[in-house]
Amino acid sequence: MQPSIAARIMIPASPEGSADVPADVLIVEDDPIIAIDFEDRLLGFGVTSVRTVGSVAQALNTITARAPDFALLDVELIREKSFAIAERLVALKIPFVFVTGYGAETSIPAQFAARPRLQKPCSSDALEAALQARGA
Repeated sequence: MQPSIAARIMIPASPEGSADVPADVLIVEDDPIIAIDFEDRLLGFGVTSVRTVGSVAQALNTITARAPDFALLDVELIREKSFAIAERLVALKIPFVFVTGYGAETSIPAQFAARPRLQKPCSSDALEAALQARGA
């Protein structure tokens, strides 16, 4: 018996995750709709664990509890910026990408100027490429 179309669509290409994407990704995003969109797309790329937080404190606690393999950092969170998270990730040698809806005018500190950025809204192709490049 052949599975329904819906069942075939929902089956990930590789249940154990894809070798070219990190297994565990942390999303730091204060907009729940954007966070859900990123989560859905990451899972579709083969990421096996996606954790989402909306503040610097939550992100730092999450990283301390279990460091991710990769992170997406929204630059502008509610009343704060994500640079303290970036500093922690650099210290732990965890790759990450900044995500911003503000474009080139977003002020990024000099020590992070060479870090990759995704412009919101980003295409699935751009997100997948950033994930596969691991923020390099």
